Amino acid sequence: MRYEELADEPCSITRSLVVFGDRWTLLILKAAFSGVRRFNGFQSYLGISKGRLQDRLDRLVEHGILVKQRPETGAHEEYRLTAKGHDVYPILMAFRDWGDAHMAPDGPPVYYRHRECTGEAHVHLVCDACEQEITARDVTPEAGPGMKLPTG
Repeated sequence: MRYEELADEPCSITRSLVVFGDRWTLLILKAAFSGVRRFNGFQSYLGISKGRLQDRLDRLVEHGILVKQRPETGAHEEYRLTAKGHDVYPILMAFRDWGDAHMAPDGPPVYYRHRECTGEAHVHLVCDACEQEITARDVTPEAGPGMKLPTG
């Protein structure tokens, strides 16, 4: 199956990977959450080639995750996170939690502190009915309304 065909798969995880399935896209979003907004800022922050950066930024704009706009002051266009883009934050924090647990032998390189109380931000998977914290062992996938069964 070709990469582009994955967008038609009846799986929200697979479809999301069409947008986020490479390291540069996630690193661009990490930079955006860190306050980077201009093309040259992304390029110097990440050390990514211009062509690859433009391709990934265009994809994020196309999918409504970033919006490209010209600020009232300044000559350079900026890339700003949309509401849809802000919904990516827990995904990045889940990667961070995993990385801190399994890839940081000397401890977390960065703490993400809650401004109000200075506690640390973490991602937790919680059942929407009973509010109990759950893991993959507690979940059973079942077909939802978006699952199209073959007709025959």
